[in-house]
Amino acid sequence: MQLYNTLSAEERRKLITQAGEDRLTLSFYQYAHLPNPQELRDELFLKWETFEVLGRTYIATEGINAQISLPAKNIEAFRKDLYNYEFMDGIRLNVAIEQNSFSFLKNKIKVRNKIVADGLNDESFDVTNKGIHLKAKEFNTIIEDPDTVLVDMRNHYESEIGHFKGAVTPDVDTFRDSLDIIENDLKQHKEDKNIVMYCTGGIRCEKASAYYKHKGFKNVYQLEGGIIEYTRQIKEEGLENKFLGKNFVFDERRAERISDDIVSKCHQCGVPCDTHVNCKNKGCHLLFIQCETCQEKMLTSCSDECKKIVQLPEEEQKKLRSGKAISNKIFRKGRSNFIKKITK
Repeated sequence: MQLYNTLSAEERRKLITQAGEDRLTLSFYQYAHLPNPQELRDELFLKWETFEVLGRTYIATEGINAQISLPAKNIEAFRKDLYNYEFMDGIRLNVAIEQNSFSFLKNKIKVRNKIVADGLNDESFDVTNKGIHLKAKEFNTIIEDPDTVLVDMRNHYESEIGHFKGAVTPDVDTFRDSLDIIENDLKQHKEDKNIVMYCTGGIRCEKASAYYKHKGFKNVYQLEGGIIEYTRQIKEEGLENKFLGKNFVFDERRAERISDDIVSKCHQCGVPCDTHVNCKNKGCHLLFIQCETCQEKMLTSCSDECKKIVQLPEEEQKKLRSGKAISNKIFRKGRSNFIKKITK
């Protein structure tokens, strides 16, 4: 019984190309009590092979959080199978705004302690006592109220390339970092302001809204389905779009464009730009914003040091990065002291 990937990303890319089928990228989550996450993980891995699912899914005793892709022809059969699970019956599938058949190249289903790393002790408060869900039209109305504080629950590298007009965008590296900062900044307004939160697909706000209600905030709201569902609704209903720029996504696409506004700058030369790249030096892999001109000058690297390394033979590069852990630095983006500032 095969419970792991056997193909490399490049092998999978070739198969997708040969198949010539459109694939849909989508996401979904559900908080639920799952007594045996490992058993569910193995069951889903085998089932999803038949639907040709690729993606990144986390399962924990508190629920499931999935970002996946699959052939468009399989979507209804996949949905029907999900609905056979009682805790996922009727679950909303957030279909991506911009599609790319290569958004995921492996199927990774992992058992974790939590489906989102929030650093909270769930036993200390009622996680089901969530904020009021808002659809796009209601959201557009309430954020115009002067007694509303709109809060972006995402990280700095997400909000930098796109956010709602007038939103508070905490300068944080992780979701867990934002919770205490926001509480402290808004502690004087626990009763007299509407606290309206949003994130990519809604999952972070599910937990955050319950946490803030536990902390004494009286008027807590959240954008239902996050930016992804908001964008779908404004298009279907012909509503005003109040989101500026791109929506950051955690797959090969890196972002979906929601509006033509460019709200960020190249981290190296400062020209308007909202294109994320990973430093070509695999021993660095830093995520940062780089324009096409700087990509050419710096060989898609973040510093002179990395530029020198990417020009070395691959074997020498492997030796240089051997045994070094970089995962905790990848998303530091423009914070890095190693970013090479280009002088024009």
